[in-house]
Amino acid sequence: MRKHLKIIEMNRATGGQRFANYLIDLLALFALNFVISLASMFLYEMTSAYFFYFYNNGGMVWEFLSGYVISTVYYFMWEYFSNGRTLGKIVTGTRAVSIDGEDASTTQIWYRSLCRLIPFNAFSFLGENGWHDTLSQTRVIDIKKYLADRQIKEEIEAIGTKEIA
Repeated sequence: MRKHLKIIEMNRATGGQRFANYLIDLLALFALNFVISLASMFLYEMTSAYFFYFYNNGGMVWEFLSGYVISTVYYFMWEYFSNGRTLGKIVTGTRAVSIDGEDASTTQIWYRSLCRLIPFNAFSFLGENGWHDTLSQTRVIDIKKYLADRQIKEEIEAIGTKEIA
């Protein structure tokens, strides 16, 4: 069980920041899907491989399946390689961290990415925490506020200790 730090809860991202994260990442996913669709049309014309034709003409089930795969990979890759951040989080100055204040682990990032497939998960952040936060034991924090509070805490803890020059 992870220790739940109060400083993490005090510096959670606002609902507005979370909504902006969602919109920015959604636009990025639309752009990514557009690029993949164009590439598959081009590759179909060049190779006549049916898979590339199927990507753009596979029907509604295929669209949902490919959309789920693309979005899961998008969120996992961004948060894994950008230290808990997606394109939306970079723009808004937020970051996903573990509830114990550490960087989110690979497993937690994987859970966050998979939990986004839960229907209506996108609206769950309007409550206390999003389902993908609760189930993965992570929180999205405002980086500037968190670092300022952490610095204050460290300075208070350093009172009375001897400085070594």
